[in-house]
Amino acid sequence: MAEPEIPGRFLEGYAPMLAEVADTGRRLTRDELDARRTLGREAAEAGHQLRALVGLHLAATRTAWPPAASRQGAVATDAVLAAVEQAVDAFAEGFERAQRLTVRREEAARREFIDDLLYGRSDLGRLAERATRFGLRLSRAHAVAVAAGPEAYTESDGVSRSVESALLARFSGRKILLTTKDGRLVCIAPGSQPDVLRYFAKQAHVATDGGQVAVGRPHRGPGGVVHSYDEALEALDLARRMELEDPVLYAADLLVYPVLTRDRQAMADLVRSELGPLQQARGGAEPLLRTLSVYFDAGCVAAETARRLSLSVRALTYRLERIHKLTGSDPSDPTHRYTLQTAVIGARLLDWPANEL
Repeated sequence: MAEPEIPGRFLEGYAPMLAEVADTGRRLTRDELDARRTLGREAAEAGHQLRALVGLHLAATRTAWPPAASRQGAVATDAVLAAVEQAVDAFAEGFERAQRLTVRREEAARREFIDDLLYGRSDLGRLAERATRFGLRLSRAHAVAVAAGPEAYTESDGVSRSVESALLARFSGRKILLTTKDGRLVCIAPGSQPDVLRYFAKQAHVATDGGQVAVGRPHRGPGGVVHSYDEALEALDLARRMELEDPVLYAADLLVYPVLTRDRQAMADLVRSELGPLQQARGGAEPLLRTLSVYFDAGCVAAETARRLSLSVRALTYRLERIHKLTGSDPSDPTHRYTLQTAVIGARLLDWPANEL
């Protein structure tokens, strides 16, 4: 697209000013510099390019070079060139101030939109209209990935910039929004493009020094983004409570856990009745609960469980027998195993025995 023609008013008073400088050798006054700054601000607000504006000033300098300069020699020439430098510098200063103000306004508008989008605030119709400005079409399904690392991240730090650069290099034509929220990296992408979020997860995991990434399910409409975002946050919280160490978690793979805790009271009753007797053991319930958790994670294979716990198989067998004696349920018996494993999952979700049920 061609650069729009620059109106002559942005050179207002420029040629006469140079002529007077050539005659007197004076420097530009404060009022003259303020006038150039004002014109620079107005040029920026009008959408013109600084390079073209500077070129316009230099061309005008050549065209309107005061004849007196040739009569007064090097002194006048030096004074005129100094005035040109002052004038262009003041003009560029006004231009850059206006640009910085525009950038701050854009950043504030973007942050307000992101807050409204991820908190589900604002009128949904209006939210969908604002979204087009930031490259999202909320009438379609979107999914959200959230990355949490050892530090709190902002949009301006090196981690965010490196992830954003990688995404733009790989998916420059895609409708993607990368941001931060509450110290976490957030990526919003069309639900039909799971490769974007997979790549984001890979880049974010590396950039955050092994941080964990959770991916929500795709949902349609303006409210779909906040729904997917909430799922990703819940997956991260679940990973913390369940000690899940997978680098990437998919909310779709973890749906069983919300189902198990939907009736919190029933789950608490199961944990108390099935695992409560473990509190009678020497050292409390925690060591035996940890043994059960690792045993089930290892597929109920005694040798592997013993290795993960740094125990001998004989010591592990003693612990399993102790659990059987206290609870009445045998971890190695398929009939009892499901109930015990469900209770162990419930204990993790409810943070028992640290929290009283």
